[in-house]
Amino acid sequence: METKRLGEEIGSTSYPGRGIVIGTTPDGKKAAIAYFIMGRSENSRNRVFVTQDEGIRTEAFDPAKLEDPSLIIYAPVRVRGTDTIVTNGDQTDTIYDLMAEGKTFEESLRTREFEPDAPNFTPRISGVLHFAEGYTFEMSILKSNNGDPDCCNRYNFSYDKPKAGEGRFIHTYMGDGNPLPSYEGEPTVVDIPTNDLDEFTNLVWTSLNEDNKVSLFTRFINIEDGSYETKIVNKNQ
Repeated sequence: METKRLGEEIGSTSYPGRGIVIGTTPDGKKAAIAYFIMGRSENSRNRVFVTQDEGIRTEAFDPAKLEDPSLIIYAPVRVRGTDTIVTNGDQTDTIYDLMAEGKTFEESLRTREFEPDAPNFTPRISGVLHFAEGYTFEMSILKSNNGDPDCCNRYNFSYDKPKAGEGRFIHTYMGDGNPLPSYEGEPTVVDIPTNDLDEFTNLVWTSLNEDNKVSLFTRFINIEDGSYETKIVNKNQ
């Protein structure tokens, strides 16, 4: 599979929706994560990322304008021991809780489906980074069967010994539309072009459509000792 340039791939559509990037820095020393959200409606755009424990949560920028919080207020990133979980919805909590009970990432997501936001039926996209015995990661996509809500298609991907300077990118939509077209295919291979978190953050943020981008979370995790550095960018200030 051809490796795409991260910035170009993120910017190739005006509305990729929500997106997850997981990979490894070029020096091979750090795991790289990016999670972004976008919005078309006032309710979706009325959000910011804030820190919560070792992860983040979404929060209304202006609480007075908050309408339906069910699919927009959640914890996208949580850390459980040596695992870092990142998702586009409240399935973060499902994965966290069921993995604590001994279930696997895939087994945990068997209890969930795509989002109930007809007619879009937005895919649930998820990832988990494992550091207990070296660095590996997994990704998942739960989506309707071409818009048919009676069938959930489940796709799981596992990556051993991730290659330095390389990552995988999944997002919810292939572009704008009505209904919104769900993501297609396996996670896209993209480059992770820098060892500098500020540069990585700036690349992702500036590549997102200016009108639709809302918030961005990035993190580099030291594969050797688990230490990490984090950046949050919010359009609403």
